[in-house]
Amino acid sequence: MPTWLKVWEPENAEFWKKTGSKIAWRTLFITTVGLTFSFATWFVVSALVVRLPGIGFPFTTSQLFWLAAMPGLAGGTLRILHTFLVPLYGTRHVLTFSALAKIIPCVGLGLAVMNPQTPFWVFVVFALLAGFGAGDFSSHMPSTSMFFPKRLQGTALGIQAGIGNFGVSLTQFITPWIIGFAVFGTLAGGSQIFAKTNAPIWLQNATFWYIPFLIAGGFICWNFSSSIPIKEQLDIFSNKHTWFCTMTYVMTFGSFAGLSAVFPLLIKGVYGNFPNAPDPLRYAFLGPLVGSFMRVIFGPISDKVGGGILTQIAGLGLIAGCLILAFGGLLTPTSLDTFPYFVALMLGLFFLSGIGNASTFRQYPIIFGHSPRQAAGVLGWTAAVAAYVNDPLVSLQALPARTGAELLQAMAANRAAAPGLKWPVYLFHGEADRLTDPAGSREIFDLWGGPDRTLRLWPGSRHETFNDLDREAVVAELLDWVLARARRLA
Repeated sequence: MPTWLKVWEPENAEFWKKTGSKIAWRTLFITTVGLTFSFATWFVVSALVVRLPGIGFPFTTSQLFWLAAMPGLAGGTLRILHTFLVPLYGTRHVLTFSALAKIIPCVGLGLAVMNPQTPFWVFVVFALLAGFGAGDFSSHMPSTSMFFPKRLQGTALGIQAGIGNFGVSLTQFITPWIIGFAVFGTLAGGSQIFAKTNAPIWLQNATFWYIPFLIAGGFICWNFSSSIPIKEQLDIFSNKHTWFCTMTYVMTFGSFAGLSAVFPLLIKGVYGNFPNAPDPLRYAFLGPLVGSFMRVIFGPISDKVGGGILTQIAGLGLIAGCLILAFGGLLTPTSLDTFPYFVALMLGLFFLSGIGNASTFRQYPIIFGHSPRQAAGVLGWTAAVAAYVNDPLVSLQALPARTGAELLQAMAANRAAAPGLKWPVYLFHGEADRLTDPAGSREIFDLWGGPDRTLRLWPGSRHETFNDLDREAVVAELLDWVLARARRLA
Protein backbone atom coordinates (compact mmCIF):
# COMPACT_ATOMS: atom_id res chain seq x y z
CA MET A 1 0.00 0.00 0.00
CA PRO A 2 1.44 3.43 -0.93
CA THR A 3 2.37 5.69 1.98
CA TRP A 4 1.00 8.99 0.61
CA LEU A 5 -2.47 9.52 -0.87
CA LYS A 6 -2.27 11.68 -3.97
CA VAL A 7 -5.84 13.01 -3.72
CA TRP A 8 -7.90 13.58 -0.58
CA GLU A 9 -11.18 15.58 -0.69
CA PRO A 10 -13.45 14.47 2.18
CA GLU A 11 -15.81 17.44 1.69
CA ASN A 12 -16.48 16.29 -1.89
CA ALA A 13 -19.63 14.15 -1.58
CA GLU A 14 -18.88 12.03 -4.64
CA PHE A 15 -15.26 11.40 -3.60
CA TRP A 16 -16.36 10.59 -0.06
CA LYS A 17 -18.95 8.06 -1.19
CA LYS A 18 -16.75 6.38 -3.80
CA THR A 19 -13.32 6.37 -2.15
CA GLY A 20 -12.93 8.46 0.98
CA SER A 21 -15.40 6.82 3.35
CA LYS A 22 -13.81 3.37 3.16
CA ILE A 23 -10.29 4.66 3.77
CA ALA A 24 -11.40 7.02 6.56
CA TRP A 25 -13.30 4.41 8.57
CA ARG A 26 -10.49 1.88 8.12
CA THR A 27 -8.02 4.46 9.41
CA LEU A 28 -10.33 5.24 12.32
CA PHE A 29 -10.47 1.54 13.25
CA ILE A 30 -6.68 1.15 13.13
CA THR A 31 -5.90 4.32 15.07
CA THR A 32 -8.63 3.65 17.65
CA VAL A 33 -7.38 0.16 18.47
CA GLY A 34 -3.83 1.52 18.58
CA LEU A 35 -4.86 4.38 20.85
CA THR A 36 -6.58 1.96 23.22
CA PHE A 37 -3.30 0.14 23.79
CA SER A 38 -1.51 3.48 24.00
CA PHE A 39 -3.68 4.57 26.92
CA ALA A 40 -3.38 1.14 28.52
CA THR A 41 0.42 1.16 28.49
CA TRP A 42 0.47 4.82 29.53
CA PHE A 43 -1.47 4.08 32.72
CA VAL A 44 -0.01 0.66 33.49
CA VAL A 45 2.41 2.29 35.94
CA SER A 46 -0.48 3.51 38.10
CA ALA A 47 -1.73 -0.09 38.29
CA LEU A 48 1.72 -1.40 39.23
CA VAL A 49 2.67 1.06 41.97
CA VAL A 50 -0.08 0.02 44.37
CA ARG A 51 1.34 -3.52 44.35
CA LEU A 52 5.06 -2.72 44.64
CA PRO A 53 5.20 -2.32 48.47
CA GLY A 54 3.39 -5.63 48.86
CA ILE A 55 6.10 -7.59 47.06
CA GLY A 56 9.06 -6.12 48.89
CA PHE A 57 9.91 -2.80 47.25
CA PRO A 58 10.86 -0.27 49.98
CA PHE A 59 9.54 2.79 48.14
CA THR A 60 7.96 5.62 50.11
CA THR A 61 4.47 6.95 49.42
CA SER A 62 6.01 10.03 47.85
CA GLN A 63 8.12 7.87 45.52
CA LEU A 64 5.05 5.88 44.48
CA PHE A 65 3.21 9.09 43.61
CA TRP A 66 6.19 10.26 41.59
CA LEU A 67 6.26 6.99 39.66
CA ALA A 68 2.57 7.38 38.86
CA ALA A 69 3.25 10.94 37.70
CA MET A 70 6.23 10.20 35.43
CA PRO A 71 4.25 8.86 32.44
CA GLY A 72 2.10 12.00 32.46
CA LEU A 73 5.12 14.27 32.59
CA ALA A 74 6.86 12.47 29.73
CA GLY A 75 3.60 12.16 27.82
CA GLY A 76 3.11 15.91 27.72
CA THR A 77 6.53 16.42 26.18
CA LEU A 78 6.07 13.59 23.70
CA ARG A 79 2.68 14.96 22.66
CA ILE A 80 4.31 18.21 21.64
CA LEU A 81 6.67 16.16 19.47
CA HIS A 82 3.84 14.05 18.04
CA THR A 83 1.93 17.17 17.03
CA PHE A 84 4.54 17.73 14.31
CA LEU A 85 5.44 14.12 13.42
CA VAL A 86 2.48 13.42 11.11
CA PRO A 87 3.16 16.40 8.79
CA LEU A 88 6.81 15.28 8.57
CA TYR A 89 6.53 11.51 8.24
CA GLY A 90 2.88 10.69 7.59
CA THR A 91 0.27 8.65 9.42
CA ARG A 92 1.59 5.26 8.28
CA HIS A 93 5.13 5.68 9.57
CA VAL A 94 4.14 7.38 12.81
CA LEU A 95 1.51 4.79 13.74
CA THR A 96 3.88 1.92 13.06
CA PHE A 97 6.74 3.40 15.06
CA SER A 98 4.39 4.32 17.93
CA ALA A 99 3.08 0.77 18.24
CA LEU A 100 6.53 -0.80 18.35
CA ALA A 101 8.11 1.83 20.64
CA LYS A 102 5.73 0.94 23.48
CA ILE A 103 7.31 -2.51 23.67
CA ILE A 104 10.37 -0.95 25.35
CA PRO A 105 8.69 0.18 28.61
CA CYS A 106 6.56 -2.97 28.72
CA VAL A 107 9.65 -5.18 28.66
CA GLY A 108 11.59 -2.90 31.03
CA LEU A 109 8.88 -2.62 33.68
CA GLY A 110 8.15 -6.34 33.50
CA LEU A 111 11.78 -7.19 34.19
CA ALA A 112 12.08 -4.52 36.91
CA VAL A 113 9.20 -5.77 39.07
CA MET A 114 10.69 -9.28 39.23
CA ASN A 115 13.60 -8.11 41.37
CA PRO A 116 12.90 -6.20 44.64
CA GLN A 117 16.48 -4.92 44.48
CA THR A 118 15.73 -2.91 41.33
CA PRO A 119 16.66 0.69 42.20
CA PHE A 120 14.11 3.47 42.12
CA TRP A 121 15.82 5.30 39.26
CA VAL A 122 15.29 2.30 36.95
CA PHE A 123 11.55 2.49 37.60
CA VAL A 124 11.66 6.23 36.95
CA VAL A 125 13.30 5.68 33.55
CA PHE A 126 10.78 3.07 32.40
CA ALA A 127 7.87 5.04 33.88
CA LEU A 128 9.00 7.99 31.74
CA LEU A 129 9.17 5.71 28.70
CA ALA A 130 5.60 4.61 29.42
CA GLY A 131 4.79 8.15 28.28
CA PHE A 132 5.19 6.82 24.72
CA GLY A 133 1.55 5.81 25.02
CA ALA A 134 0.50 9.35 25.91
CA GLY A 135 2.39 10.90 23.01
CA ASP A 136 0.42 8.87 20.49
CA PHE A 137 -2.73 10.87 21.17
CA SER A 138 -1.35 13.99 19.49
CA SER A 139 -0.60 12.14 16.27
CA HIS A 140 -3.50 9.69 16.14
CA MET A 141 -6.26 12.27 16.72
CA PRO A 142 -5.10 14.95 14.24
CA SER A 143 -4.58 12.20 11.66
CA THR A 144 -8.14 11.02 12.07
CA SER A 145 -9.61 14.51 11.86
CA MET A 146 -7.96 15.03 8.47
CA PHE A 147 -9.59 11.89 7.06
CA PHE A 148 -13.18 12.94 7.84
CA PRO A 149 -15.48 15.74 6.62
CA LYS A 150 -16.41 18.38 9.18
CA ARG A 151 -19.94 17.02 9.63
CA LEU A 152 -18.55 13.71 10.95
CA GLN A 153 -15.50 14.89 12.85
CA GLY A 154 -17.23 15.14 16.21
CA THR A 155 -18.51 11.59 15.85
CA ALA A 156 -15.20 10.18 14.60
CA LEU A 157 -13.09 11.93 17.23
CA GLY A 158 -15.55 10.99 19.97
CA ILE A 159 -15.39 7.33 18.95
CA GLN A 160 -11.61 7.33 18.71
CA ALA A 161 -10.86 9.22 21.90
CA GLY A 162 -13.65 7.55 23.86
CA ILE A 163 -12.77 3.98 22.93
CA GLY A 164 -9.08 4.90 23.21
CA ASN A 165 -9.71 6.09 26.77
CA PHE A 166 -11.09 2.62 27.53
CA GLY A 167 -7.43 1.61 27.57
CA VAL A 168 -7.18 3.15 31.04
CA SER A 169 -9.96 0.89 32.30
CA LEU A 170 -8.45 -2.00 30.38
CA THR A 171 -5.17 -1.85 32.27
CA GLN A 172 -6.84 -1.35 35.64
CA PHE A 173 -9.40 -4.09 34.99
CA ILE A 174 -7.06 -6.69 33.48
CA THR A 175 -4.13 -6.16 35.86
CA PRO A 176 -5.69 -7.69 39.04
CA TRP A 177 -6.75 -10.75 37.03
CA ILE A 178 -3.73 -11.37 34.84
CA ILE A 179 -1.20 -11.11 37.66
CA GLY A 180 -2.96 -13.94 39.47
CA PHE A 181 -1.54 -16.84 37.42
CA ALA A 182 1.45 -17.79 35.27
CA VAL A 183 -0.07 -16.77 31.95
CA PHE A 184 3.24 -17.31 30.13
CA GLY A 185 4.29 -20.34 32.14
CA THR A 186 7.96 -20.24 33.05
CA LEU A 187 8.86 -18.12 30.00
CA ALA A 188 8.16 -14.83 31.78
CA GLY A 189 9.79 -15.48 35.13
CA GLY A 190 8.63 -16.70 38.50
CA SER A 191 6.11 -15.39 40.98
CA GLN A 192 6.35 -12.94 43.88
CA ILE A 193 4.64 -13.32 47.25
CA PHE A 194 2.11 -10.55 47.93
CA ALA A 195 2.37 -9.73 51.63
CA LYS A 196 -1.28 -8.75 52.18
CA THR A 197 -2.66 -12.15 51.11
CA ASN A 198 0.52 -14.26 51.39
CA ALA A 199 -0.35 -15.56 47.91
CA PRO A 200 1.83 -15.70 44.77
CA ILE A 201 1.36 -13.08 42.04
CA TRP A 202 3.08 -12.57 38.69
CA LEU A 203 3.24 -8.77 38.56
CA GLN A 204 5.34 -8.82 35.37
CA ASN A 205 2.28 -10.12 33.50
CA ALA A 206 0.75 -6.65 33.87
CA THR A 207 3.10 -5.36 31.16
CA PHE A 208 4.24 -8.47 29.29
CA TRP A 209 0.77 -9.32 27.98
CA TYR A 210 0.71 -6.16 25.82
CA ILE A 211 3.79 -7.15 23.80
CA PRO A 212 2.13 -9.58 21.31
CA PHE A 213 -0.64 -7.06 20.63
CA LEU A 214 1.85 -4.24 20.06
CA ILE A 215 3.80 -6.34 17.56
CA ALA A 216 0.59 -7.20 15.72
CA GLY A 217 -0.44 -3.53 15.83
CA GLY A 218 2.81 -2.43 14.22
CA PHE A 219 2.28 -4.94 11.39
CA ILE A 220 -1.31 -3.78 10.79
CA CYS A 221 -0.39 -0.08 10.83
CA TRP A 222 2.36 -0.58 8.25
CA ASN A 223 0.29 -2.70 5.88
CA PHE A 224 -3.17 -1.12 6.09
CA SER A 225 -2.78 2.62 6.76
CA SER A 226 -1.99 5.56 4.48
CA SER A 227 -0.90 9.18 4.91
CA ILE A 228 -2.34 12.54 3.83
CA PRO A 229 0.17 15.24 2.87
CA ILE A 230 0.00 18.05 5.47
CA LYS A 231 1.81 21.38 5.50
CA GLU A 232 3.63 22.84 8.50
CA GLN A 233 1.71 23.57 11.68
CA LEU A 234 3.55 26.42 13.41
CA ASP A 235 1.04 29.05 12.29
CA ILE A 236 -1.50 27.79 14.84
CA PHE A 237 0.41 29.53 17.64
CA SER A 238 -0.40 33.01 16.32
CA ASN A 239 -4.14 32.34 16.57
CA LYS A 240 -5.71 33.32 19.90
CA HIS A 241 -8.28 30.53 19.62
CA THR A 242 -5.49 27.97 19.90
CA TRP A 243 -4.91 29.13 23.47
CA PHE A 244 -8.60 29.26 24.37
CA CYS A 245 -8.98 25.69 23.09
CA THR A 246 -5.93 24.68 25.09
CA MET A 247 -7.45 25.96 28.33
CA THR A 248 -10.73 24.09 27.85
CA TYR A 249 -8.98 20.84 27.01
CA VAL A 250 -6.66 21.15 29.98
CA MET A 251 -9.81 21.40 32.09
CA THR A 252 -11.48 18.33 30.58
CA PHE A 253 -8.75 15.88 29.59
CA GLY A 254 -6.46 17.09 32.36
CA SER A 255 -9.20 16.08 34.79
CA PHE A 256 -9.65 12.67 33.15
CA ALA A 257 -5.91 11.87 33.00
CA GLY A 258 -5.16 13.11 36.50
CA LEU A 259 -8.12 11.38 38.11
CA SER A 260 -7.34 8.13 36.30
CA ALA A 261 -3.78 8.07 37.59
CA VAL A 262 -4.59 9.08 41.15
CA PHE A 263 -7.86 7.18 41.77
CA PRO A 264 -6.24 3.91 42.95
CA LEU A 265 -3.61 5.79 44.97
CA LEU A 266 -6.28 7.86 46.71
CA ILE A 267 -8.22 4.72 47.63
CA LYS A 268 -5.07 3.18 49.06
CA GLY A 269 -3.79 6.33 50.77
CA VAL A 270 -7.08 7.67 52.19
CA TYR A 271 -9.06 4.50 52.91
CA GLY A 272 -6.34 1.83 52.96
CA ASN A 273 -5.59 1.93 56.70
CA PHE A 274 -9.05 0.91 57.89
CA PRO A 275 -9.93 -2.73 58.71
CA ASN A 276 -11.20 -4.58 55.63
CA ALA A 277 -9.90 -1.77 53.43
CA PRO A 278 -11.01 -1.86 49.79
CA ASP A 279 -8.64 -3.14 47.09
CA PRO A 280 -7.81 -0.09 44.91
CA LEU A 281 -7.70 -2.07 41.68
CA ARG A 282 -11.22 -3.41 42.19
CA TYR A 283 -12.56 0.11 41.80
CA ALA A 284 -9.91 1.98 39.82
CA PHE A 285 -11.09 0.84 36.39
CA LEU A 286 -14.64 2.13 36.93
CA GLY A 287 -13.73 5.81 36.67
CA PRO A 288 -11.92 5.65 33.31
CA LEU A 289 -14.64 3.31 32.07
CA VAL A 290 -17.34 5.88 32.83
CA GLY A 291 -15.32 8.77 31.37
CA SER A 292 -14.47 6.86 28.21
CA PHE A 293 -18.05 5.73 27.66
CA MET A 294 -19.34 9.28 28.03
CA ARG A 295 -16.78 10.48 25.50
CA VAL A 296 -18.10 8.02 22.93
CA ILE A 297 -21.76 8.78 23.67
CA PHE A 298 -21.43 12.56 23.66
CA GLY A 299 -19.44 12.77 20.42
CA PRO A 300 -22.57 12.44 18.23
CA ILE A 301 -24.59 14.49 20.74
CA SER A 302 -22.05 17.30 20.44
CA ASP A 303 -22.46 17.18 16.66
CA LYS A 304 -26.17 17.85 17.13
CA VAL A 305 -26.39 20.33 20.01
CA GLY A 306 -22.96 22.00 19.71
CA GLY A 307 -19.83 21.62 21.79
CA GLY A 308 -19.86 25.02 23.52
CA ILE A 309 -22.86 24.49 25.80
CA LEU A 310 -21.74 21.00 26.82
CA THR A 311 -18.24 22.23 27.62
CA GLN A 312 -19.75 24.96 29.82
CA ILE A 313 -21.94 22.48 31.70
CA ALA A 314 -19.06 20.02 32.16
CA GLY A 315 -16.75 22.75 33.44
CA LEU A 316 -19.19 24.02 36.05
CA GLY A 317 -19.90 20.46 37.16
CA LEU A 318 -16.20 19.67 37.56
CA ILE A 319 -15.68 22.78 39.68
CA ALA A 320 -18.61 21.90 41.95
CA GLY A 321 -17.48 18.28 42.28
CA CYS A 322 -13.92 19.24 43.18
CA LEU A 323 -15.15 21.63 45.86
CA ILE A 324 -17.29 18.90 47.40
CA LEU A 325 -14.36 16.49 47.29
CA ALA A 326 -12.03 19.01 48.93
CA PHE A 327 -14.34 20.32 51.66
CA GLY A 328 -16.86 17.50 52.13
CA GLY A 329 -14.69 15.37 54.41
CA LEU A 330 -14.32 12.57 51.86
CA LEU A 331 -10.52 12.89 51.89
CA THR A 332 -10.33 12.87 55.69
CA PRO A 333 -12.58 9.95 56.65
CA THR A 334 -12.89 8.49 60.13
CA SER A 335 -14.28 5.17 58.86
CA LEU A 336 -15.22 3.35 55.67
CA ASP A 337 -18.77 4.72 55.89
CA THR A 338 -17.90 7.57 53.53
CA PHE A 339 -16.16 5.34 50.96
CA PRO A 340 -19.29 4.76 48.80
CA TYR A 341 -19.84 8.53 48.63
CA PHE A 342 -16.19 9.05 47.68
CA VAL A 343 -16.45 6.52 44.85
CA ALA A 344 -19.75 8.00 43.67
CA LEU A 345 -18.33 11.52 43.55
CA MET A 346 -15.21 10.36 41.72
CA LEU A 347 -17.36 8.59 39.14
CA GLY A 348 -19.36 11.79 38.76
CA LEU A 349 -16.16 13.70 38.00
CA PHE A 350 -15.20 11.08 35.42
CA PHE A 351 -18.69 11.37 33.91
CA LEU A 352 -18.32 15.13 33.48
CA SER A 353 -14.76 14.91 32.16
CA GLY A 354 -15.95 12.46 29.49
CA ILE A 355 -18.66 14.87 28.35
CA GLY A 356 -16.16 17.72 28.24
CA ASN A 357 -13.61 15.69 26.30
CA ALA A 358 -16.17 14.96 23.58
CA SER A 359 -17.60 18.48 23.41
CA THR A 360 -14.26 20.29 23.24
CA PHE A 361 -13.13 18.17 20.31
CA ARG A 362 -16.35 19.03 18.52
CA GLN A 363 -15.59 22.75 18.95
CA TYR A 364 -12.16 22.70 17.30
CA PRO A 365 -13.25 21.74 13.75
CA ILE A 366 -15.89 24.48 13.94
CA ILE A 367 -13.62 27.16 15.37
CA PHE A 368 -11.00 26.34 12.72
CA GLY A 369 -13.53 25.56 10.01
CA HIS A 370 -11.57 27.73 7.58
CA SER A 371 -8.56 25.40 7.85
CA PRO A 372 -8.88 21.66 8.60
CA ARG A 373 -5.07 21.55 8.70
CA GLN A 374 -4.99 24.04 11.58
CA ALA A 375 -7.81 22.21 13.34
CA ALA A 376 -5.72 19.03 13.25
CA GLY A 377 -2.71 20.89 14.62
CA VAL A 378 -4.71 22.38 17.47
CA LEU A 379 -5.99 18.91 18.37
CA GLY A 380 -2.42 17.71 18.77
CA TRP A 381 -1.20 20.79 20.62
CA THR A 382 -4.03 20.98 23.14
CA ALA A 383 -3.65 17.29 23.92
CA ALA A 384 0.07 17.84 24.51
CA VAL A 385 -0.47 20.63 27.02
CA ALA A 386 -3.29 18.77 28.78
CA ALA A 387 -1.07 15.74 29.31
CA TYR A 388 1.05 17.80 31.71
CA VAL A 389 -1.95 18.28 33.98
CA ASN A 390 -1.67 15.11 36.05
CA ASP A 391 -2.84 15.25 39.64
CA PRO A 392 -0.11 13.11 41.25
CA LEU A 393 2.50 15.59 40.06
CA VAL A 394 0.86 18.98 40.46
CA SER A 395 -1.80 18.78 43.14
CA LEU A 396 -1.12 16.01 45.64
CA GLN A 397 2.12 17.14 47.23
CA ALA A 398 1.75 18.95 50.54
CA LEU A 399 2.10 22.73 50.16
CA PRO A 400 3.68 24.14 53.34
CA ALA A 401 2.35 27.40 54.69
CA ARG A 402 6.00 28.51 54.71
CA THR A 403 5.72 28.77 50.91
CA GLY A 404 3.50 31.79 51.31
CA ALA A 405 5.97 33.32 53.75
CA GLU A 406 8.85 32.88 51.32
CA LEU A 407 6.79 34.57 48.62
CA LEU A 408 6.18 37.52 50.91
CA GLN A 409 9.90 37.71 51.72
CA ALA A 410 10.69 37.82 48.01
CA MET A 411 8.18 40.64 47.60
CA ALA A 412 9.80 42.55 50.45
CA ALA A 413 12.82 43.26 48.24
CA ASN A 414 10.56 45.33 45.99
CA ARG A 415 8.80 47.31 48.71
CA ALA A 416 10.76 50.45 47.88
CA ALA A 417 9.03 50.50 44.49
CA ALA A 418 5.69 48.90 45.34
CA PRO A 419 3.17 49.48 48.13
CA GLY A 420 3.02 47.01 50.97
CA LEU A 421 0.20 44.56 51.45
CA LYS A 422 -2.58 46.50 53.18
CA TRP A 423 -5.83 44.58 52.84
CA PRO A 424 -7.39 42.77 55.84
CA VAL A 425 -6.19 39.22 56.37
CA TYR A 426 -7.41 36.39 58.60
CA LEU A 427 -4.98 33.51 59.11
CA PHE A 428 -5.92 30.32 60.90
CA HIS A 429 -3.98 27.10 61.48
CA GLY A 430 -4.21 23.95 63.57
CA GLU A 431 -1.54 23.90 66.29
CA ALA A 432 -1.27 20.09 66.03
CA ASP A 433 -0.74 20.16 62.25
CA ARG A 434 1.98 17.64 61.38
CA LEU A 435 1.92 18.27 57.63
CA THR A 436 2.58 22.00 57.55
CA ASP A 437 4.32 23.84 60.36
CA PRO A 438 2.14 26.48 62.11
CA ALA A 439 5.31 28.57 62.28
CA GLY A 440 4.79 29.26 58.58
CA SER A 441 1.49 30.98 59.32
CA ARG A 442 3.18 33.01 62.05
CA GLU A 443 5.78 34.18 59.55
CA ILE A 444 3.10 35.22 57.07
CA PHE A 445 1.34 37.10 59.86
CA ASP A 446 4.52 38.91 60.92
CA LEU A 447 5.31 39.90 57.32
CA TRP A 448 1.86 41.24 56.49
CA GLY A 449 1.94 44.99 55.99
CA GLY A 450 -1.68 45.91 56.72
CA PRO A 451 -2.93 46.98 60.16
CA ASP A 452 -6.05 44.76 60.03
CA ARG A 453 -4.58 41.29 60.50
CA THR A 454 -5.70 38.34 62.60
CA LEU A 455 -3.86 35.12 63.43
CA ARG A 456 -5.91 32.27 64.92
CA LEU A 457 -4.12 29.09 66.00
CA TRP A 458 -6.63 26.38 66.93
CA PRO A 459 -5.42 24.24 69.89
CA GLY A 460 -5.47 20.51 69.12
CA SER A 461 -6.57 20.95 65.50
CA ARG A 462 -4.59 19.24 62.77
CA HIS A 463 -4.10 19.92 59.05
CA GLU A 464 -7.67 20.35 57.81
CA THR A 465 -9.28 22.61 60.35
CA PHE A 466 -12.48 22.71 58.29
CA ASN A 467 -12.89 18.95 58.81
CA ASP A 468 -11.53 18.60 62.35
CA LEU A 469 -13.46 18.28 65.60
CA ASP A 470 -13.71 22.08 65.98
CA ARG A 471 -14.88 22.64 62.40
CA GLU A 472 -18.16 24.30 63.41
CA ALA A 473 -16.34 26.81 65.60
CA VAL A 474 -13.73 27.40 62.87
CA VAL A 475 -16.37 28.19 60.25
CA ALA A 476 -18.43 30.31 62.65
CA GLU A 477 -15.46 32.45 63.66
CA LEU A 478 -14.38 32.91 60.04
CA LEU A 479 -17.89 34.00 59.02
CA ASP A 480 -18.05 36.47 61.92
CA TRP A 481 -14.73 37.97 60.79
CA VAL A 482 -15.91 38.34 57.19
CA LEU A 483 -19.33 39.76 58.12
CA ALA A 484 -17.78 42.31 60.49
CA ARG A 485 -15.67 43.75 57.67
CA ALA A 486 -18.52 43.55 55.19
CA ARG A 487 -20.61 45.74 57.51
CA ARG A 488 -17.85 48.36 57.60
CA LEU A 489 -18.00 48.61 53.82
CA ALA A 490 -21.79 48.78 53.69
